[in-house]
Amino acid sequence: MTDPVQQNKESFVSHLVELRNRLLWASGAVLVVFICLVPFASTIYSWFAEPLLRSLPDGGNMIAVDPHGTFFIPFKLAFAASFAICVPWVLYQIWAFVAPGLYRNEKRIVLPLIVSSTVLFYLGVLFAYFVVFPLIFEFFAKMTPEGVALTPDIGSYMSFALSLFFAFGIAFEVPVAIVLLTRMGVISAEGVAKQRPYFILGAFVIGMLMTPPDPFSQVMLAVPVCLLFEIGLLFARRLEKRQAETASEEA
Repeated sequence: MTDPVQQNKESFVSHLVELRNRLLWASGAVLVVFICLVPFASTIYSWFAEPLLRSLPDGGNMIAVDPHGTFFIPFKLAFAASFAICVPWVLYQIWAFVAPGLYRNEKRIVLPLIVSSTVLFYLGVLFAYFVVFPLIFEFFAKMTPEGVALTPDIGSYMSFALSLFFAFGIAFEVPVAIVLLTRMGVISAEGVAKQRPYFILGAFVIGMLMTPPDPFSQVMLAVPVCLLFEIGLLFARRLEKRQAETASEEA
């Protein structure tokens, strides 16, 4: 007769081994991409800093406060870019680890959610780079006091830009969050619809906090988030309708 304690112990160890293997696959992919990007680290940083450099006065440049900044900052950015590129693979490893414990209907929704959340995150980053950054840095350049030279530090710029990338990427996850919470039964589509005025107000408050204090920049963040809210609400209603039809058929 099999010992239940021993069986549980073996199952736990097998899960740990599986988790270790998934982490190794994810980390290995990031490392391989990083090694490939290292020769282009300076080029990547130049592209990364382009929105800020365009807003500087003629002859303006960025500076490196730390002596080692010109060496390490591009490599840090290359590593961040490597992780961003490998996000789909990392999410797949997470999904592959939890998939054996999911029901068939749960598996059908998890993979589309991973794909859609990855695409929306990338869209948020691209929106920040091509739309928000030019507005923000142009505003900062115009607000520079007379007699003050605008010479940003490359390390400070990287931290500021990456934090905005992350913020906009997360903000663009609104449809995925609404659909997922609806699928879990935490919220309902009608309940979300009733909270629309508060969400719109919150979107503009977040836009005010994350962008310079000019109405145009705030609108550039708030409007896409509100549109994504409506898209998420649309899919949540379709999901609830499909669940109701399935329940009626089973009954």
